[in-house]
Amino acid sequence: MTIKQNFVPPLILLNPQDNVAVARQRIDPRETGPIDGILPSGTIPRGHKMALAPVAAGQQVVKYGQIIGFATTDIAAGDHVHTHNLAVGEFMRDHAFCADYRPLPEVVAEATFEGYRRADGRVGTRNYVVVISSVNCSATVSRAVAAHFTPEVMAGFPGVDGVIGLTHGGGCAFNTRTEGYDYLTRTIAGYATHPNVGGVLMIGLGCETNQIPAILEREGLAEGDRLQTMTIQAVGGTRRTVAAGIEAVERMMPLVGAVHRETVPADELVLALECGGSDGYSGISANPGLGHAADLLIRAGGTVILSETPEIYGAEHLLTRRAAKPEVAEKLLERIEWWRDYAARNHAEMDNNPSHGNKQGGLTTILEKSLGAVAKGGSGPLEAVYEYAERVTSKGLVFMDTPGYDPVAVTGQVAGGANLIAFTTGRGSVSGFKPTPSLKLATNSEMYKHMSEDMDIDCGTVVTGEETIEALGERIFALMLATASGRHTASEELGYGDNEFVPWQVGAVM
Repeated sequence: MTIKQNFVPPLILLNPQDNVAVARQRIDPRETGPIDGILPSGTIPRGHKMALAPVAAGQQVVKYGQIIGFATTDIAAGDHVHTHNLAVGEFMRDHAFCADYRPLPEVVAEATFEGYRRADGRVGTRNYVVVISSVNCSATVSRAVAAHFTPEVMAGFPGVDGVIGLTHGGGCAFNTRTEGYDYLTRTIAGYATHPNVGGVLMIGLGCETNQIPAILEREGLAEGDRLQTMTIQAVGGTRRTVAAGIEAVERMMPLVGAVHRETVPADELVLALECGGSDGYSGISANPGLGHAADLLIRAGGTVILSETPEIYGAEHLLTRRAAKPEVAEKLLERIEWWRDYAARNHAEMDNNPSHGNKQGGLTTILEKSLGAVAKGGSGPLEAVYEYAERVTSKGLVFMDTPGYDPVAVTGQVAGGANLIAFTTGRGSVSGFKPTPSLKLATNSEMYKHMSEDMDIDCGTVVTGEETIEALGERIFALMLATASGRHTASEELGYGDNEFVPWQVGAVM
C-alpha cells in the first residue's frame, strides 16, 4: 500500500493581500512547471520572492499584508522580485495610537526557573565576575587580569561561572555633556549592577575623561566587597595593577561563589530579542516563533525587550497601534525622528539596510526586513520605550532604542538588565554576549545542519511544514527556561562572549 505524503506548496503566501510569495525551496520552472497557474519566468532562489500578479512600475509590492517597496520596472506574474526591480519609497502610514491595544491573557500554569536572587531583588541566570575598563587605555590591563582566571584556576572557585574582561574603544577625547557620555556611563553601570554579575572590578588609567569616581557618583554606585576600583597610574604601572587586580578578584570569589540557585517564577526573566544575518525566512519561521515564545513569557509576567530602531523603521506603525498609552507611541516616533536626523547629518540613509548577506538570503528592502523583525515582539501591547542602556523596569513588551548593529544593540539590552537573549539568524551569526546567555535560533534547516555546533534551535521546521509557529514557540519557551536555569547555550560551549561588549559611541571624538 502506498502512503500518500502531505503536499507542501513550493510557495509561502503570508497574507491574502500579498502580491508576492516566498520560495520554500529553490524553484526551477523546468522542474516545477506552473505554480497555481503561474509559470515562474526563471529560477527563484530559496527564501526569495516571486510575483503572483503583474505589478506596474511605481506600484506597491505587498508582503505580510504591508507595503515593502515599489516596483522600479514592470513586473510580470512569475518574475523573481528583488533588488533589480524593487526599491523603497515614501508613503503615509496609519500610526493610529493604541488602536490595536489588547492585553494578553494571563497564563494559568506557573512557569519557573532556577536563578540567583540578588540583594536588589532581581534574579540572575549566571554568576560572573566582570573586570571593566573605564577607557581603552586600561583595556590591556583589564584583559590581563581576566585572562589569569583560566578554567584550571576557576576550578578552585566553585559556584562562579568565570571572570570576564569587558573592554571598549572609548572613554576619552569626548564631551561629558553629550549623549555619548550618557550612553557609556549607563552601559558600564548597567553591567556593574547586572543580576548576572556577582562581583566587579573597574580599572582606569587615571587621566581619562571618563573618570571612575564620576561614574560612581553619576550612577549611584559605591565601592564595597563586590565592587572595587583602581587606576594604573595610582597603583604604579601595568604589572603592579595586573597583580593588584588579580588579588582584588580573588578576594571577591568566596562572596560571589556563596550564592546558590533557587526556584523563582518566570516573571523574573528579562528577555532581549535580537536578529542578525537575517534572510527571507526570518519573518516566516524564527521571528514569529520567537514572538509566540515572547507572548508566553509576557503572559507569565516577564519582560521582553525589542530593539534595533533602524530595523523596525517602516514597521513602527505596527507598534504604535499596540501602544499601551499615547505617550509610549509618541516616544517611539520621537526616536524614529532622532534616527532620521542622525542618519542625515552623517550622510547616511535609513534604508541602507538590508546588508549584503540579507540580500543574498532574499531580503530586498529595509521595509521588508523591519516587518519580519517586528514579529519577534509577538502580539502583546507595547508598554514602554527606553533610551539606550536605560534600566528596564516595566513588565511586558518594551522597546529600547539601539542601532541595528548586533553587538552594540545587545550591549545596550544587557546594560538595561536583560538576563537572557534570543537571537534569530538566517545566515549564521555566531556571537555570544557574556554575562548573559544567548540562544541562537536558525531560520532555516539547511543553515542549522551546516552550522549545528553554533545553533540552539532549528526553526526551519515551520518552513518545511513540519511544525506550527505555536509549537515552535512553546519549544523555544521551554529552552529559555532551561537556559535560564543553567543549561549552556551553543555560544557558551564555544567560548563566545568576551569580545562583544560594544557600547554605542555617539558624537565627536576629539
